[in-house]
Amino acid sequence: MEISDTDVHSNSQFATVDGMRIHYKRSGTGPTLVLLHGSASSLYGVEAVAQRLWPSFDVIRLDLPGFGVTGPRPDRDYRVTTYAETLARFLDALGVERCAVAGNSLGGNIAWNLALDHPDHLQLTGLVLINATGYPDKELPAAMALARNPIVGQLLRRFMPRRAVERSLRQAVGPNSDIVDAAMVERAHRMWNRPGNRAAFVDFLCTDQPDRSGEIPHIHVPTLVLRSADMDGQHFTRDIAGSVEKVHPDGGHLLPEEDPVWVADAIAEYLRSLQFGGAE
Repeated sequence: MEISDTDVHSNSQFATVDGMRIHYKRSGTGPTLVLLHGSASSLYGVEAVAQRLWPSFDVIRLDLPGFGVTGPRPDRDYRVTTYAETLARFLDALGVERCAVAGNSLGGNIAWNLALDHPDHLQLTGLVLINATGYPDKELPAAMALARNPIVGQLLRRFMPRRAVERSLRQAVGPNSDIVDAAMVERAHRMWNRPGNRAAFVDFLCTDQPDRSGEIPHIHVPTLVLRSADMDGQHFTRDIAGSVEKVHPDGGHLLPEEDPVWVADAIAEYLRSLQFGGAE
């Protein structure tokens, strides 16, 4: 499919990996940092954080397979381990050998799976897990749980109402957040309705993900955990030796969009502490 629309900009780039043209942006100078968005999102979900970091970092952010401009995987394989493999090949294609990786929600899950599966292939200088998923007690949002119903899933493959997109966004942010406006809803709705994305999301939700949480203690990459106070299924600081945690008092699931200054400052401070002698 020829890509030419409002979601592609002058700084958009593409890398062909696993039969897909992966859409990404790369800005700034300094140590390389990869930002990964969460499910039902796109690189725009981390863009505000990227803008605050690229004066000091080489910031790469991409539309993960199944989302955004990248669109669906030809093989419909949406296991998190497959995402991690694709990410490793994507970074190979860009010539990245050393980087830190920060991910929100699904992006955080992919990040820690990358750390488990590629300890020698890629030199990871740091992990930042932002309300990351991966523990079996992590509660699936109501809208996502509903989408796993076969009847609802078939409907979503054909149609995603704007009102449903807005409702999902409002449920994902904290109670005091006012970021869900018409522009945010319009962008999300447009991304949802790109060819193949609705079906890809249903395929993703219906994918059985293996429970790898028992392997998390084997991660030896310096790790910063950023989480919202009310977020469940967050045991990374318990399981990753030496990890550091910062808690946002009233954020929701979409911290990089709800409070990009807090997230960007925390990432920058942590990565600089590693560069100049280690985190406290």
